[in-house]
Amino acid sequence: MQSVPKYYWIASGLALLWAIAGCAAYLSQVGMSPEDLAKLPQGQRDIWLAMPGWVIAAYAVAVWSALGGTLGLLLRRRWARLLLLISLIGIIVQFGWTFLATPVLQTEGTMSAAFPLFILLAGISMLMLARIADNNGWLR
Repeated sequence: MQSVPKYYWIASGLALLWAIAGCAAYLSQVGMSPEDLAKLPQGQRDIWLAMPGWVIAAYAVAVWSALGGTLGLLLRRRWARLLLLISLIGIIVQFGWTFLATPVLQTEGTMSAAFPLFILLAGISMLMLARIADNNGWLR
């Protein structure tokens, strides 16, 4: 087993914090009361209310498998790679629906794609980190 570089631990720790933030955002969104929902801008509220259960499930899969995958990175486990791949698929499904099946770009503007794009890039980066770690023998 090769020595693991310091950047791996830093990147894995940051990835875990990111995953925790994603889980908190998920819990916040699915736990919204009718009063909280009423406070959202109309366009955002309409999109949230139109979201099918399978998209909400994809959101759950994305964040919870990212949490498991990042914990796996810190534990140096090979299964982290699979969980981070599953997370990335969840991200693609969730935002695929959002941007292909809703008028989000018209109602919220093109800048509404910036944060989802960042989330997608973070998912890709975490999977790449797991791939690099696995290929270098840092995962067991």
